[in-house]
Formats: sequence, C-alpha cells, structure tokens
Amino acid sequence: MNGMRWVKLMGLLSGIVLLNVFLLSPGFVGLEIGRSNAMETAAGATVFVMSIVVLVYVSHALIFKPPPALPSGPKAFSREDYLRAFRRFKGMKAYRKEAAAALDQMDRMEKKKAALVGVLSRRFEPSELSFQKFSAAISEVEKLFYLHLRGILNKVSVVHAAGIGAPGDASPHRSDQLIQEKTTLYQQYVVYATGCLSANEGILLKLDQLLLEITKLSLADHRDVMEMACMKEIDVLIQQTKFYKP
Repeated sequence: MNGMRWVKLMGLLSGIVLLNVFLLSPGFVGLEIGRSNAMETAAGATVFVMSIVVLVYVSHALIFKPPPALPSGPKAFSREDYLRAFRRFKGMKAYRKEAAAALDQMDRMEKKKAALVGVLSRRFEPSELSFQKFSAAISEVEKLFYLHLRGILNKVSVVHAAGIGAPGDASPHRSDQLIQEKTTLYQQYVVYATGCLSANEGILLKLDQLLLEITKLSLADHRDVMEMACMKEIDVLIQQTKFYKP
C-alpha cells in the first residue's frame, strides 16, 4: 500500500477513535452499553458496531484498491482519460515523477497545437492544400505523442498490479531475491517511461520548429509544404506510428 493510502487509513482510524471517545466517554456525551436505559444502550452499541463496520470496509477498499482502470480498445482513449489516469498515478509515490512529467507534456502539447492552429488560420484558408497538409501532419504527430503516453500507462498498470513499488518501499518480510527481482522490474519501467517521455520532448521540439518555419513563410512562398526541413523530420516521426505498439 502506498504512502497516501496509509495516511488516509491512519486519518480514518484517528477519526473513529475520537468519535468513540466523544460519544462514549463520561466526560462528554457518556453513552454506556449495558445500562438500564435501553435507548442509550442501543445508541452506544450502534456507534460501536458501525465504527467497526466503517473501519473494516474502508480499510479493505484502501488496501485492496485496484489500479486505475484504463479504457479498453484501440480507440477508447480520450484526452480526459489520459488526464484522469495520470492524475491518479501522480498521487502514488512510485509513479509520481513520471505522471507529473506526462501531465506537463500534455499541457504543453495543447498550447503548441493552439499556437499552430492560430498561425495556420492567419496564413492559409482551411480549404487550401497547405493548410490541410500542415493540419494532417500535426494530427499524426500528436497521435504518436499519445501512443507514448499510453505505453507509459500500460506499463504503470502492470507494475502497480504486480505490487511493485519504488525500491525504498520494499517490505522487510520479502526475501532479498524477491526484492531484487521487483527492483529490477521497477527499474525497467522507469527506463521505459523515461524513454517515452524523452521521445515526446522531441515531438514537442519539432512542433516548436514547425511553428517557427511557418511564421517565416512569406505569402509569395509557394514551395511544397512537404519539402520544408521540419516537415520532413516530422514525416519521419509519423512513419514510426505504424510500427509502434504501446
């Protein structure tokens, strides 16, 4: 169980203890179980039993809470799905760094897309071939960007489901060999996630370069869009999409 769940569990336990002290202590409400007053006995017993029920139910939910469910199917992911999943993983110590980086990249991607669409709309008509080529390239490279993020989520889900956390979170009751194996698997996840995030940084850089090249185009510049240096580099990235399996 990660640190955040321990905090929630301890907070729940403290709250239940304080509530019982307040209701059952003679110095406060002073409910007593077993006195001749049937109503007071029933109330005290109810408080005690419900406290146990709540503690058992919530503790079970926190300890055995499943990993964030990911949408199924190749086209089921939306931007909101990614945001929701990474925000949940950001609350877990073992995945916090990568989740925060992914959320930051998503925010920057949206800003770059907005800037590119704004520049394209001012320079071309939507019906123009140049506008359509630029838009198609941006859409395809964005698809690769999110495939990288989906790969990270898939890896996190597997690692989390296997109960693999950061090396420092290893239980003292596990053997050295098991700890080493889980540490190795966790490190493999980190290497993979770092590679995906690095690839996305490259995509974001290419979009910056594309924005700069578009702003440099003059109205009299009729060269083929696909002959631009940055568009050639983006096209190479796009070709990777069909071979990429998250």
